[in-house]
Amino acid sequence: MGLVVQKYGGSSVADAEGIKRVAKRIVDAKKNGNQVVVVVSAMGDTTDELIDLAEQVSPIPAGREFDMLLTAGERISMALLAMAIKNLGHEAQSFTGSQAGVITDSVHNKARIIDVTPGRIRTALDEGNIAIVAGFQGVSQDKKDITTLGRGGSDTTAVALAAALDAEVCEIYTDVDGVFTADPRVVKKARKIDWISFEDMLELAASGSKVLLHRCVEYARRYNIPIHVRSSFSGLRGTWVSNEPQGDQQVEHAIISGVAHDVSEAKITVVGVPDKPGEAAAIFRTIANAEINIDMVVQNVSAASTGLTDISFTLPKAEGRKAIDALERNRGTIGFDSLRYDDQIAKISLVGAGMKTNPGVTAGFFEALSDAGVNIELISTSEIRISVVTRADDVIEAVRAVHTAFGLDSDSDEAVVYGGTGR
Repeated sequence: MGLVVQKYGGSSVADAEGIKRVAKRIVDAKKNGNQVVVVVSAMGDTTDELIDLAEQVSPIPAGREFDMLLTAGERISMALLAMAIKNLGHEAQSFTGSQAGVITDSVHNKARIIDVTPGRIRTALDEGNIAIVAGFQGVSQDKKDITTLGRGGSDTTAVALAAALDAEVCEIYTDVDGVFTADPRVVKKARKIDWISFEDMLELAASGSKVLLHRCVEYARRYNIPIHVRSSFSGLRGTWVSNEPQGDQQVEHAIISGVAHDVSEAKITVVGVPDKPGEAAAIFRTIANAEINIDMVVQNVSAASTGLTDISFTLPKAEGRKAIDALERNRGTIGFDSLRYDDQIAKISLVGAGMKTNPGVTAGFFEALSDAGVNIELISTSEIRISVVTRADDVIEAVRAVHTAFGLDSDSDEAVVYGGTGR
């Protein structure tokens, strides 16, 4: 008997009919001889509605109480799903993140998993039950407060449980048929990928691909847990994410795996920074102390007449105000002239392990953007990724142009997004 962890996103359990459809799929997996652990997200847009409600009550809700509120969505989903499974003649037990043994640090709203001690889950499985776990949440190691894991937290919960339980696979059920070469909402001719390596998927996820989140893939790679991305709305095979192709998969390693885009970032430019050792360190130490992650960084050439330079970096829009405030508080120490903030940007990334050994990829990428009339503001590269920052208004045209230029368009029917969100 194998052990399978399944995760269902909010669009899959958006209403009663969706919950009943998911329950049937779970029971089918149980009938096939598997022990089944299910991680579930909040129904539909419940989390967004709770966030809006909190902001109406308090413009800056306290982190502890905010987490307590947000975890209510997943608790509703897990209880309803357990009821639906029992109606199909199988026993199911629901567990909150803390009951499931998901232990985190103490950072509210974006906690990181420290450990998973799934004793109660193992007991439920040994008794022949299906275990339903509320995703996105855990309990802090020190204060035993309820915490939430931030965006994509349910995916991370699922992979962490799969690793702790030594599962054969972690199945991520969403509202698209797998991982595509681009967001199918933007590129209708995006092609479904049958298998993709952890390495390429990590880059796509970090670059804005929404079907899987970066932390989830990072966790899966660390513990070598194969991920199977599938749609809960269809019976198609989906996409495997792993170190090597699974089973009978015969996959040719493509030069380019896909094109990702991200419109959730902003750009800050620190103007008039003295061009001397320690200045960049002071800027980014200030950002780090504010617990803000940055993405791309570029420093201009110093002006010979003034000895000053400009440093630009990108970061999540949601952290923009906090970053500006932190830098302003340290202006005297750092010694810059001014700050510029721009949240009308987008990042476009071309990803593929094959670009390491195939000359011309970079040239082709920039030529495609040039032909589409898209101007580039920042450039960042790794061995298997090229990323650029452009104007947000240009992102859709740019993604489509690059996708076509690298021969990624599908010759078959248009990709389907069943739930409308791509998650």
